[in-house]
Formats: sequence, structure tokens, C-alpha cells
Amino acid sequence: MFVDSHCHLDRLHPDTHGGDLAVTLDAARARGIRQFLAIAVTLEDMPMLAKIARTHDDVVISAGLHPLHSVDEEPSVAAFKEAADGFGAVAIGECGLDYHYLDKAPDSVPSREVQRERFRRQLVAASELELPVIVHTREARDDTLALIREHTDPAVGGVLHCFTEDLDMAREAVRHGFYISLSGIVTFRNAESLRDLARRLPLDRLLIETDSPYLAPVPYRGKPNEPAWVVEVAECIADERGISVEEVAAQTTSNFYRLFRAAAPEAPADVREALRSAGLV
Repeated sequence: MFVDSHCHLDRLHPDTHGGDLAVTLDAARARGIRQFLAIAVTLEDMPMLAKIARTHDDVVISAGLHPLHSVDEEPSVAAFKEAADGFGAVAIGECGLDYHYLDKAPDSVPSREVQRERFRRQLVAASELELPVIVHTREARDDTLALIREHTDPAVGGVLHCFTEDLDMAREAVRHGFYISLSGIVTFRNAESLRDLARRLPLDRLLIETDSPYLAPVPYRGKPNEPAWVVEVAECIADERGISVEEVAAQTTSNFYRLFRAAAPEAPADVREALRSAGLV
């Protein structure tokens, strides 16, 4: 089975199965996707995400605030903890640092200082709750790693999601207990460096995701992404490593439940049985 470890189910594109979430999830289930982690971009997302998780027993959720989202008042550590606890999140995030737009449109995105403090608060909240963090990082390598080293416990760890940075950064994050998640970008023609990373990182430190509705993989590039297409990400990794897609599916699923331990009790009954058989719960 497969896990889509990062998807935005509350932001489904209207062109994806007519905007029908139930149909979209059924299309993914038909391809063997048995677990979905629906990601928060703002704390205001939480009620809708919690409703989705209540309706679909194979969906779990995170709680967090994206680095590029502007808010009137920055949430406190306590606010992040309250959101995670109150809505049953299995992780904190999507959080992190994104400096890509600071020079291009400095007035439209939070400053470096605001992003760093926001990230720090979410790392502290995650540490106090003993939940993993889901980290968005772009053109902020040194600050991202510095904050991770200072505020995360390698025994709890987290994931650098939709990873597009270099192998050295990935290896440093892995040394601190993190996983590296690859999205449809790994299938893009100009993403040879990511495919090299997919070959060289230990398979037991990789996750797969769609980040849907964004970043659809080849051969769907340019279309709104959907969870069913996480299979294409797994197939690309399998091709690069010279192994079967079943092996990639099994290992990345195992990795998901090792990282997101709170997700295992929320998984569908047959998935929980498979996890017990594999010694993961």
C-alpha cells in the first residue's frame, strides 16, 4: 500500500473529479493509497481538516502555519499546542522558512525575522507535544538547519517535505532524525539532482507525497495534482534505485508510521493489522 504523506485536501481543485473530495479519495484508494496526511496551512484550516478526518477514517491531519502566510497576530506556542491537541493533529506543520520571495516581493510575505520566530514557536510546540514537524524550506538552508538543531529532538524528528535542496542538506537533516519527502518534482525533466538524491539517500529515510493540488508529476504535469498520483512518485524512485515499486511502497509506508506514530491508531482497521504484522505498532 501507499501513503500520501502530504496533501492539501481542503484545497482540492474544482477540475479534480468535479471538486468532489470523496470521489478523489476513492480514486486514490483504487490505486492502493491507504493513508492520507492532510496538511494545515493556517490554524483557521483546522475545523475543516478535522471534519474531513472525521468523515474519512484513512485521513489524519496536521496543525500549523505556513511561512509565507500573513496573519494579523502571530500565534503563540500555546496556540499551536491547543490547535494540535484540540483537533487531534498527528504533527505540527506545515511550518518552516521560505526566503524565495523576499527580494522579489518583500512587502507581500513575512520577513526573515517573522518567519524565524514563527518557525521557532512551532518547533517548540512540537517538542513539548512530542510530535514530529513538517518543514517547508526554500532558499533558507542554514537558518532551517540551525533552528532544527536547536529546537528538535532527534528521537521525535520530522520531515523536510517536497524537498528540492541539495544532498548535503538532506544528509544533515537525516543525521538529526529527519526524513526527506519527495514529490512529483522528482519526475520533472530538469530534476536530475533530485533523482540522484533519490538514489543515494537510504530508502528507510524517504517519504513520498503529492503536495496536491500542486506539482503534479509527469505525465500529468500542468494539471491539478491529486493523491492518486503519489504512485508516480514511487515509480520514479523505484526506477532510479533499480528496485520494485512494491518495495518503495512498503518502505515508505513503514517510514511514515515510524515518524507519525500518532497516525497508527487512527489508521483503518486493516491497515492497523498490517502494521501489527510488520511490528510497527
